[in-house]
Amino acid sequence: MKILGIGVDIIQNKRLKNLIFSKTFLSRTFSKNEIKISKKISSKTNYFSKRFAAKEAFAKSIGTGIRDNLNFKDIEILNDKKGKPFYFKSKKIDTIVKKKFKIKNYNLFLSISDEKDYSIAFTIIQTK
Repeated sequence: MKILGIGVDIIQNKRLKNLIFSKTFLSRTFSKNEIKISKKISSKTNYFSKRFAAKEAFAKSIGTGIRDNLNFKDIEILNDKKGKPFYFKSKKIDTIVKKKFKIKNYNLFLSISDEKDYSIAFTIIQTK
């Protein structure tokens, strides 16, 4: 197994605090699933900040940032039954990663965390 990409991002939560009340910002940045799940979350600012940081960390891990046909909305962060966050491997994300690194199989790892003022995300892309 070989590490292909690493990305990290930190965000000041208050940066997103007012933006999350904008339906335009939410619909351009987060998937329908992410928005739907947020309705059950009491700390929406931290919820969206962690996901925003995770999207940025993913974009950094592939070395392109948000461009070249990659949008924030394409990168979806979900949680498993125990609460562990993960990237949903959509067909578009799968194609981008495989083409960028010229590989057939890979793992995506995500760790996110937050405190009162900041949220952080760390991403690793690794061959299987």
